Amino acid sequence: MERKQFELGDIVQMKKPHPCGTNEMEIIRMGMDIRIKCVGCKHSVLVPRVKFEKSMKKVLRSAADAGQQSGRTDNGSAE
Repeated sequence: MERKQFELGDIVQMKKPHPCGTNEMEIIRMGMDIRIKCVGCKHSVLVPRVKFEKSMKKVLRSAADAGQQSGRTDNGSAE
């Protein structure tokens, strides 16, 4: 089975929602454990990497994509 690809700063969709009702989480720390922060209520949780990989559905917004868009001006050139 192929490993899921995710990076620091990505917004991911989880299989089960957080008690506040949203299932979108931001990855704020990576290592043997992964710290994720709820997009809805800003609560953070430390999860073992294996458990995180099983409970993550997909990457909704990649941090790399957001970084490329924020560094551009109106005419499309980077400053």
